[in-house]
Amino acid sequence: MLAEIITIGDEILIGQIIDTNSAFIAKELNKIGISVYQITSVQDDREHILQSLSEAQSRADIVLVTGGLGPTKDDITKHTFCEFFNDTLVENKDVLKHVEALFAKHISTPISDINRQQALVLSKSEVLHNDYGTAPGMWIHEEDTTFISLPGVPFEMKNLILSRVVPKLANFYKRPHIIHKTIITYGLGESAIAQKIEAWEDNLPNFIKLAYLPNLGKVRLRLTAKGSDFDILSNAIEEELRKLFPLIGDIIYGTEDDEAIEQVIGKLLTKKGLTLATAESFTGGSIAEHITSVPGASSYFKGSIVSYATEVKINTLNVPRELIETHSVVSEAVAIAMAKGVKKIMDVDFAIATTGNAGPSKGDSIADVGTVFIAIASPNGIFANEFNMGKQRERVVQKSVNKAFEMLQKEILKM
Repeated sequence: MLAEIITIGDEILIGQIIDTNSAFIAKELNKIGISVYQITSVQDDREHILQSLSEAQSRADIVLVTGGLGPTKDDITKHTFCEFFNDTLVENKDVLKHVEALFAKHISTPISDINRQQALVLSKSEVLHNDYGTAPGMWIHEEDTTFISLPGVPFEMKNLILSRVVPKLANFYKRPHIIHKTIITYGLGESAIAQKIEAWEDNLPNFIKLAYLPNLGKVRLRLTAKGSDFDILSNAIEEELRKLFPLIGDIIYGTEDDEAIEQVIGKLLTKKGLTLATAESFTGGSIAEHITSVPGASSYFKGSIVSYATEVKINTLNVPRELIETHSVVSEAVAIAMAKGVKKIMDVDFAIATTGNAGPSKGDSIADVGTVFIAIASPNGIFANEFNMGKQRERVVQKSVNKAFEMLQKEILKM
């Protein structure tokens, strides 16, 4: 059972927006046993769209198209669909009523004839009601292929996928089962992990595939099983995981299907009644951003001091000037002093502090680009570790954020 996704819009091809729709759709289709064969982005161009539809029909059972359903002249998807299916547009009274209700309730400008044209749909299509927008989805089944047209606005598309498309596909097609289980590891590189689990990997059942997904200080190991019997697949995956944990259990920090590490840390802090604060220099508040992305973080996270400049470390975090002059602003001593300072100021149980040189220049530091120090203050004491995270600025920051969470979780588990 294969699907193909076509995203329509010049804004994607010129890099003005990122195509997040395809990733969401692919993930939801996989959950019901439908594999995505190809993802294509095309211009708002009649010939390009027609060619993409024809090619997708030759390869896939299901073709999902997002974008190009707006009311303006540059959105040509519906008219191009009419040409491809040799069909015409007709007014759908239910859609028109919905569009008029949306304008009356939520939009201050008067409704125009252009807006009313959103109620035009292909005569042979089944309308997929869009709760949150004026452009409905359309379902057309022709010559053993199902075509689904969806608006490109992400929150509208997501609601349609979850509430209309996925349930309808699940009822319409008999599908295999696809199970993914992704293990998240921190602290060991891809090649080192591969060496440790080589024998285990070589003996995986032929219906289970392993993929390595390295990403800035962490490696995800994704197991994928595909077949007709869900229980057999599920039990086989769990059995292989039981064999894997004794080999690399010390670097496994959870599964992607469950929670991100910042969520795990939040639950640990909540359960133990502990609090946290951060003092960030080169990470610029990234650690705090991850922490506060978790609902309920206010119960354990007190705040952050982004001491990007040396003077802020001295005047706000009370890092002694002579300490910086003696050891440099990027040093173990300064990281420890930062953690100590924010722990006292915020009156918390745990504190993270980062100081480093993310590049491209050295700034106030004599340390090489990529040199970072991460400090953890806990009820048991304060320590800092030195790392070299490479030369690329974005990678230095993200790898350091991941490492800080790894270090913090280990310390919380000691309590």
